[in-house]
Amino acid sequence: MPIADWFLSADERGNPATRLDSRHPDGRAWTCGNTVTPLVHGATYFAELDRRVRQMGDGDLLLFTDWRGDADQQLLGKDGSEVATLLGDAARRGVDVRGLVWRSHWKRLSFAAEANRTLGDLVNEAGGQCQLDMRVRPGGSHHQKLVVLRHPGRPELDVAFVGGLDLCHSRRDDADHAGDPQRQPMAKVYGERPPWHDVQVALTGPVVGDVETVFRERWEDPQPLSRSPLRRAQDRVRGVQPDRVTPLPEQLPDPEPTGELAVQLLRTYPFRRPGYPFAPQGECSVARGYRKALGQARRLVYVEDQYLWSTEVARLLARTLRANPELHLVAVLPHHPDQDGRLAVAPQLLGRQTALRILQRAAPGRVTAYGVESPAGVPVYVHAKVCVIDDTWASVGSDNFNRRSWTHDSEIAAAVHDPGGYPQRLRLALAAEHLDLEDASALADPAETLAAFARSAQCLQAWHDGGRVGPRPPGRLRPLTEHHVSGWTRVWAGVFYRLVHDPDGRSWRQRLRRAD
Repeated sequence: MPIADWFLSADERGNPATRLDSRHPDGRAWTCGNTVTPLVHGATYFAELDRRVRQMGDGDLLLFTDWRGDADQQLLGKDGSEVATLLGDAARRGVDVRGLVWRSHWKRLSFAAEANRTLGDLVNEAGGQCQLDMRVRPGGSHHQKLVVLRHPGRPELDVAFVGGLDLCHSRRDDADHAGDPQRQPMAKVYGERPPWHDVQVALTGPVVGDVETVFRERWEDPQPLSRSPLRRAQDRVRGVQPDRVTPLPEQLPDPEPTGELAVQLLRTYPFRRPGYPFAPQGECSVARGYRKALGQARRLVYVEDQYLWSTEVARLLARTLRANPELHLVAVLPHHPDQDGRLAVAPQLLGRQTALRILQRAAPGRVTAYGVESPAGVPVYVHAKVCVIDDTWASVGSDNFNRRSWTHDSEIAAAVHDPGGYPQRLRLALAAEHLDLEDASALADPAETLAAFARSAQCLQAWHDGGRVGPRPPGRLRPLTEHHVSGWTRVWAGVFYRLVHDPDGRSWRQRLRRAD
């Protein structure tokens, strides 16, 4: 099938105000000639980011966004590789360092306001410009995780990183899943060093210019970074002048092609007043991009996701499954929510349970959900946001399969069209780890993948059920457990889930029209 059957056109993106598509002289809403390298696990991504940034020098440009940033997070697990040190040293070498980090909610709500402020202060003290960005809907966040490195005179070094990984604690894990010694607070079930599964992609070629444009649109937004008089007063007391920033240098021409892949950037921006100049009605191209790609699905939709929640998302997947009787859905999800406490656990479990029941009723026997555990038997927190459809289209980004990510928070994803190429290699690489295989090429046929996942998960579950006697079977998957949620809990947790965990970022008119 041609690319246009899988990717959105500029009109289908639904946001004529953005220059993301109009900047392409051929009228396409994507770029060709790119190379995409999956960086599975935080340790892999952090090492590559550290290597790339250390190559930068005077006059180069470094742009980054983050949901959470911890200044002391060691990218290489040793002194001198801290996030703030890496970015600060780059700024002191003459690199133009610009950051947009979500300002965050209060620490007492288990968010990262203090950590993000510390990172911003240290980058600014080193000569960079890092802004705390609170231009979000009430209760919303800037959830995009991207880094762009541009090198005037050395375009062969240009690269962009997009995916699920923040520059913060708990992320530096690898395939052994022993966890990051610099942990963030998580549910007790994940232990002292919570294992963490995540994916980022390194992008080279013309798509780097698109990722840079996403950052520039936000940076050039003239609206105040916060509408809160209290926050602005706090900044003045601290001597911070957040709205006085230096304009970015003129954007360089896009890098030359480095490969053969077509990449489309998908985004979410909510409807808000005043609106974003680059998305005055919001943008839901993540949702639209999934809807179009799922319309082509015939055999296998493979998902790894932190949250598979919303009834709207589940119903879209259910319609796709009903329309294609040979289609299967495999979802790799966390065994448990990331935080303890009734207000976290009950709404999240209810949301996921409701979505999975919708899917399983729509396609009995064709929907399977698994959790992951480490070789040591500790649950692995799945934070990845990956979808592979028929080994033809694959998305890696910051967006989850829920209404919040599709309508409410800022998100970015890199979708790739490459029949039988990159999407299949990504799926097989993830399958190899989950099944403890050195080579997963025998699973190229989706039917073989389905059978291998089922066999491995059943064997490991049987070993646990039998008291863990004898050698542990190979593989890390176990069937996802459905937790009981009582009637009264379903009532209050359902309300809390819809209002807090999975809100709707569309305008009332868009909601009534069921538009995105």
